[in-house]
Amino acid sequence: MTPEVVDVRILVTGGTGQLGGAVVARLRAAGEEVRVLSRRASPDVVPGDLRTGRGIDSAVAGTDVVVHCATDYFGREAALARTLVEAARWASAPHLVYVSIVGVDRVPLGYYRAKRETEELIAGSGLPYTIQRATQFHALVRTLLAGAARLPVVPVPRVSFQPVDVRDVAERLADLALGDPSGRADDFGGPEILPAAELTEAVLAASGRRRRTVPVAVPGETFRAYAGGGHLAPDHREGKITFAEYLAEQADAGALRYRKR
Repeated sequence: MTPEVVDVRILVTGGTGQLGGAVVARLRAAGEEVRVLSRRASPDVVPGDLRTGRGIDSAVAGTDVVVHCATDYFGREAALARTLVEAARWASAPHLVYVSIVGVDRVPLGYYRAKRETEELIAGSGLPYTIQRATQFHALVRTLLAGAARLPVVPVPRVSFQPVDVRDVAERLADLALGDPSGRADDFGGPEILPAAELTEAVLAASGRRRRTVPVAVPGETFRAYAGGGHLAPDHREGKITFAEYLAEQADAGALRYRKR
């Protein structure tokens, strides 16, 4: 007898962003029914604003899973999640999948503290949940290092990073969305842990720049936590796409855009 196929209705918050968009694409490629929540009006999204609560109740209604990819860089992360949790409680109590950052309990950075507060809110919500912490995305590491690479002499902090590709994280989140709630999932890190100096050299080479790099020690509690590896997951090198592969893809994409002009 052929087993009955049950549709899993999934809502992805921030589904038009870098990570959310990749999660949506992954789930739809697997044949899943996905609803996208975004503040930006589009024929392919359900409009809603987690900051004000507008449209959230109707967006969550009837869903079995909510993958929460929407974020806020100004300390309102927990407020957004609180709005989502309240709507979920009044709805069908869906499985809530939240993406956080490796080291939110070890690195005293404001954004990390907001992520940690959000984790605690979700864990105490009474809803079925899964929290997935990931290391820094390739794009973020590249942006940080490329900014410094514009200087005549590039200061490079004595720290290492474990950059991970957003597509690898999206694949993990899609798998979690289709599975049972697991509470705090194992950390998800990139395939390599590399010194910032080596990553900077790779960014410089990819951009065709030649610069002298100078290692520096940055004072402060946050830097000490980074220097001590508080943001790394050495036992969870789950990602597949390396930083070098990501840079090569970006270079190829840039060359293609240039030829189309």
